[in-house]
Amino acid sequence: MRIGLIGTGRIGAFHAATLAALPAVDRLVLHDAVEQQARELAGKLGADWTGDLGALLGSGLDGVVIAAPTAVHDTLIRAAVAAGVPVFCEKPVAAGLEATHALLAGIAGSGVPLQVGFQRRFDAGYTALRDAAAVGELGWLHTVRACTADPAPPPAGYLPLSGGIFRDCAVHDFDSVRWVTGREVVEVSATGANRGDGSFAAAGDVDTAVAVLTLDDGTLVSCTATRYNGAGYDARMELAGSRATLATGYGDRAPLRTTADGTPSGTAPYDGFLSRFHDAYVAEMAAFTEVAAGLRPSPCTGVDALAALVIAEAADRSRRTGRPVRVGE
Repeated sequence: MRIGLIGTGRIGAFHAATLAALPAVDRLVLHDAVEQQARELAGKLGADWTGDLGALLGSGLDGVVIAAPTAVHDTLIRAAVAAGVPVFCEKPVAAGLEATHALLAGIAGSGVPLQVGFQRRFDAGYTALRDAAAVGELGWLHTVRACTADPAPPPAGYLPLSGGIFRDCAVHDFDSVRWVTGREVVEVSATGANRGDGSFAAAGDVDTAVAVLTLDDGTLVSCTATRYNGAGYDARMELAGSRATLATGYGDRAPLRTTADGTPSGTAPYDGFLSRFHDAYVAEMAAFTEVAAGLRPSPCTGVDALAALVIAEAADRSRRTGRPVRVGE
């Protein structure tokens, strides 16, 4: 297969290395607005590069991976679909709810597959939770607990562009809740706080947040997120049912300690999302090669991405207004 990749920053470089190592990929072609960055990475990986985006999309690619800045996701997806090239795009697919609706409407009926980057769908632990819920192993669910905690805040300049903690960070939990439980979120109550740097408040954001979701079968979900988890990167989920409780994220690298002996769970806590979900990212790229080859449908569609964003929008509105918000209102 001949795969193109647009955007060679941190996540783009990671995806490029993954694609270069996949047996299904015979040729990898990189593009970045900063040509030297693409050229240097191509040299390290033995890949090709081009400074001409139009030529890349018109060169008979089997698929293209978009890891460029959010502001250009919409434009790049439209261009790839117009060229008939299957697309993988990191979330979000567009900058905002209205733009996302417009994008999905614009590419509907094209027949060109779109896969969106919610990598937790490929994590072994989250998959095990989903499988257990699907077969009723836990009984009926009554409580779901999810968390995402960054070890340190992003640069202050990123915050006004991030969309806020619910759209940028907790949106992964929102997608995971839908995917793992197979249910839809109908109502959100959320709040947030700023205990750290003043740049969050200046951007209209918070550094710590909690959202309580009500699912369409009455199951209650708590999602917590913070930018200040100095012990390390933490992403976990628990499903509590009428017969049993099952959790993921409590392995020997979880940045936790217990009161039993006061020692950390592991000696090398995760330092970020790339280490925590390394295997999931690799599986995600392998899945995209199968989508591009027509061997499977997209495992995370634009409609899925929209659903997670709608929940994030409801959470943000609830935080700002101080009231519960019905999803989609």
